[in-house]
Amino acid sequence: MHDVAYDTRQRNSFCGEMVPEFTRMPIQIFNSLSGRKEEFRSHEAGVVRMYVCGDTVYDFCHIGHARSKVAFDTVRRYLEYRGYRVVHVRNITDIDDKIIQRANQNGESIQSLTQRFIAAMHEDYDRLGILRPTHEPRATEHIGGIIALTRRLVDKGHAYVAANGDVMYSVASFAEYGRLSGRDLDDLRAGARVAVDEAKRDPADFVLWKRAKPGEPCWPSPWGDGRPGWHIECSAMSLDLLGSRFDIHGGGMDLKFPHHENEIAQSCAATGDTFATVWMHNGFVNIDDQKMSKSLGNFFRIRDVLGSGYLRDPEVLRFFLASSHYRGPINYSLVQIEQADAALCRLYTALRDLPEAAAWRPSAATQRFEEAMDDDFNSPDAIAALQTLATQINRAKSSGEIATAAALASELKSLGRVLGVLQLAPEEFLRKSKVAHELGEQTPDMSIARIELLIAARSVARAAGKFKESDSIRDQLSHAGILLEDKPDKTTTWRRL
Repeated sequence: MHDVAYDTRQRNSFCGEMVPEFTRMPIQIFNSLSGRKEEFRSHEAGVVRMYVCGDTVYDFCHIGHARSKVAFDTVRRYLEYRGYRVVHVRNITDIDDKIIQRANQNGESIQSLTQRFIAAMHEDYDRLGILRPTHEPRATEHIGGIIALTRRLVDKGHAYVAANGDVMYSVASFAEYGRLSGRDLDDLRAGARVAVDEAKRDPADFVLWKRAKPGEPCWPSPWGDGRPGWHIECSAMSLDLLGSRFDIHGGGMDLKFPHHENEIAQSCAATGDTFATVWMHNGFVNIDDQKMSKSLGNFFRIRDVLGSGYLRDPEVLRFFLASSHYRGPINYSLVQIEQADAALCRLYTALRDLPEAAAWRPSAATQRFEEAMDDDFNSPDAIAALQTLATQINRAKSSGEIATAAALASELKSLGRVLGVLQLAPEEFLRKSKVAHELGEQTPDMSIARIELLIAARSVARAAGKFKESDSIRDQLSHAGILLEDKPDKTTTWRRL
């Protein structure tokens, strides 16, 4: 395996600027398989092959999905910043029990249901600045590969046809079963309810191919008409698109067992290869310090959060998600969102009213940013480096060193791009509406056209010496949550509080 050599030209391709090299350590990633941080080295020099488990498309995406997708989008962005070409595969499960049930409940076809929610998923992720994957395979497009992989497991003695017609994987045939999750096979057997499926030889066995039930969608196979089990989908698609050995496999902590454990068992047993070298898992989302759950009524869809009026821009949600380390839990609350909004506003305020720098060289903040991201993608510490840059920009502004401030601003925007933030014009972001909640009441919203009209009227009043009228307009705007920033001769800018 090889690590890509750090080269200023590679970073220039991302930043578009000439910058010097830093003395640096290789990227360290916490590998769930080994339980420790390891130096990352890709199998092919300059290329990272990464598979991230995608969504089962029977409903709208929630903020737990957003947490995982933003985390691995940031991993991808940073690897590309470091000069790697990333082949990113993120699958779509478009056939499964929940999909069939939901389609039947709605009285619509499975294809209609899945197409609708795939379109909604893309819309939500696009709004969060999540890059489209290199490949986005759907389970129904890989039925041939799934059948071929299942046949290989049967032929090698790792799978069998159960009495009910399902094809089952025999966990006893794979000596390393449980290595990723730390589960003991005897404990799993003891905890299983054998009566749930008496067709199994072992209570821990899992299904690879499901025998079709009347009225269900199905495909022909050597074992009769049926459809794939959940776990075999990812193994077949990763094998087809990335090969039998690739660099990174990612997903939520909830997928570690049984999904990822089963992927390892069936993939390694079928190919005799190592499958994924590094396993990465992101932490859960809590809501007001409680686990997010539909049963608790604290379940938030991405589009509901983005459409609530409480967020100034989708970047605020992304910034909030990046403010916690991807491996740890994150607590979603209105207070936390307010804090993320305020922090992002400070960064955008530092960028405001500055020209584009013709050329710039990175400061020590870039080195701190890279050191943080090299250490298992430590985005909170990387954000701290961005905040340091903002402080330096404001100091340079105050001293009248506009060229220095502009260069630092270019550096800040370049690093922000790695985290998927600071992508808007500062004025655009700062002028966007954010609903303020005070004593249960909403501050009146006001259109941009109305704001500009009142500012123009106030400027006329000030020029005519009608200061009482000018102050009245300012009070009206202030009551609507609009902050004016004046220079002696005019109002130079405004933003919503």
